[in-house]
Amino acid sequence: MKLVTAAAALICLNGLASMLPAAAQQLDLTHGGPIDITAAGGLEWRQNDQEVIARGDARAVRGGVTVSADTLTAWYRKKGATPAAQTAPASGLTGDPSTEGNEIYRLQAEGHVHIFTATDQGQGDKAVYDLDQSVLVMTGHDLKLTTPNNVITARDDLEYWPQRHMAVARGDAVVVTSDAKRVAADTLVAYTTDNPAPAGGAAARPGVAARPGAGATATRVAANDPLAASGKLQRVEAFGHVSIRTPTDTVTGDRGVYVPDTGMARLAGNVRITRGQSQLNGAEADVNMKTGIATLVSQKSGRVHGLVVPNDDSNKSLANNPAASAGGKAPNQPPAERRKP
Repeated sequence: MKLVTAAAALICLNGLASMLPAAAQQLDLTHGGPIDITAAGGLEWRQNDQEVIARGDARAVRGGVTVSADTLTAWYRKKGATPAAQTAPASGLTGDPSTEGNEIYRLQAEGHVHIFTATDQGQGDKAVYDLDQSVLVMTGHDLKLTTPNNVITARDDLEYWPQRHMAVARGDAVVVTSDAKRVAADTLVAYTTDNPAPAGGAAARPGVAARPGAGATATRVAANDPLAASGKLQRVEAFGHVSIRTPTDTVTGDRGVYVPDTGMARLAGNVRITRGQSQLNGAEADVNMKTGIATLVSQKSGRVHGLVVPNDDSNKSLANNPAASAGGKAPNQPPAERRKP
């Protein structure tokens, strides 16, 4: 074991083979040159465990991406090796004439975690970055992922897959777009369009394997739609206690999909549209987030149902023309009312 007690210490470890900068300023630590680790409280090298612990205002910087925390722990290995292939511990970070023979494959941040670039940032109490799988998992309080186009928050955990261009938020998950559109659910899976690589740069590495234990939702959607945190939000999939708010309506359901380009959201399963004191219920609903109009969609085997309160000022248009918000089918009414001209 070797302990560096200087007020500030620096170590450079080569990462993956690519020496090119990241294609976009997303939270991707798998691109670039060496990872620079500094700490106000010093660095501890545990040679037998092949890990470095940085304490006190610790920072890791690579290719425009910075991770700061109270404590940073980095696990390293011989470059090109895998954990299973390392039958004997390396002789430390200085085992080779230069540190280029080593690479960091896992980084853990604890306490006041902040990971950021010029455009994007994430925060939480704890974060683990698996560079082999290119996935960042944040846990703790006040979980947040912020990009120029949207803000995603969660209670339980936030997964960010920069090379898959996908983020997964679990537990009271909310995404708010730059134009103030809001979607909430138990679990949200967000995608954005990919960003083109800069001139002379390299595109994101294809075919990254799924992280063991990743949720089925993330695995199912990852193969089809790219998401980059600093790219344009392409689609949001929502699961469990889905809620979408417009200036006039609150629409809830069991699951939903929102496409920002069209401004349309489709909710399904126990759908309810609430406007003031009035409610409409059905199997599915379309919500136009641009106009704020929510429309119930009846299935062939069922009908839509509603309770309209005509004297509710917030719902006069719905009361005067209930079919406009019920997919062309008026809610059930008493026979006498249906006979009125």
